[in-house]
Amino acid sequence: MGTKAMTDMPGVVVTGASGRMGQMLISLLAESDALQLVGAVERAGHDWIGQDVGVAMGGAPLGVIVADDPLDPFAQAQAVLDFTSPAATLEYAALAAQTRAVHVIGTTGMTADQVAALEPAARHAVIVRAGNMSLGVNLLTVLTRKVAEALDADFDIEVVEAHHRHKVDAPSGTALMLGQAAAEGRGIDLDAHSERGRDGITGARERGAIGFSAIRGGDIVGEHDVIFAADGERVVLRHLATDRRIFARGALKAALWGQDKAPGQYDMIDVLGLT
Repeated sequence: MGTKAMTDMPGVVVTGASGRMGQMLISLLAESDALQLVGAVERAGHDWIGQDVGVAMGGAPLGVIVADDPLDPFAQAQAVLDFTSPAATLEYAALAAQTRAVHVIGTTGMTADQVAALEPAARHAVIVRAGNMSLGVNLLTVLTRKVAEALDADFDIEVVEAHHRHKVDAPSGTALMLGQAAAEGRGIDLDAHSERGRDGITGARERGAIGFSAIRGGDIVGEHDVIFAADGERVVLRHLATDRRIFARGALKAALWGQDKAPGQYDMIDVLGLT
């Protein structure tokens, strides 16, 4: 764990410990010399409950027992890493606020109302929420806003995303983040200017709309294109993710960054200093 004393390092709880991202976060924390794993949480009835999380993952013991009650783990933690479901995330947000832990949210598929419901928690603790935690995607978000600002509505904007066959929500959180950036660049409201799920006789594309297309298949980690298409030319911004660890590394970076920040809602663009 490096030369730094264990007690000097912020303690971290991972929710959804058995999930793909949960296990990746735990593996990275086990190797970290800046953060330490102090808790792992799973839903009630999960067969990992009561087991050492390292053993449950098929490896060496890590000295952390998987719990179904987040209260005690959160009370010991300075940060919570949360890639779960919207309903679970809202429960964890209230608890993280009580314990003043930095709540890093990578959960996707949250509605506008669910995002708004995080606000009371953000008055008491730091929340870092991002549809995507990779450096490259957040840079792409900044570029998307800039290009949308520079090009007028003669350029149609289309966000195309591709993910693995198991992903349950569409468009992806990242696609929506990119669409929001494009809308901000244009000075328009995304909800009022978005086109999704075209099928059949849809009629002509509405001028100024931001379109979304979703592809699902195989083991695609995440691919996002923002296409600006006008008569005679196109500008295409693209990010390809080939390794999920980029998201886990971003989450750890956010947990560290949030330690000395004032309560409030932040995103990865804040963490990376790209504002």
